Amino acid sequence: QVQLVESGGGLVQPGGSLRLSCAASGSIFSFNAMGWYRQALGKQRELVARISSGGNINYAASVKGRFTISRDIAKNTLYLQMNSLKPEDTAVYYCYAGAWVPGPNNSWGQGTQVTVSS
Repeated sequence: QVQLVESGGGLVQPGGSLRLSCAASGSIFSFNAMGWYRQALGKQRELVARISSGGNINYAASVKGRFTISRDIAKNTLYLQMNSLKPEDTAVYYCYAGAWVPGPNNSWGQGTQVTVSS
């Protein structure tokens, strides 16, 4: 399985921005999709955004217009630009690679904490 390593999380004030990165150990072009999920304390993991190999993009309604998913195939890296952050965006963010809908054969990163607080 490919190894995924997230970075870029941290503490930011409401209204601020962060950019998460997910570096893959192999070529990301081979995946049907890559994306980001998040899990807040005491809540289920939820989809944030995903992108297919063909470039189709899907965002959760709660982040549409504020977050942007992108990828750099040459660098084998997935990104999540997060703007206008809100306290409710606080969560551990996980990168995944594999199928459009994550299943047992998908690869996951270790997660990166994003905290939005004043």
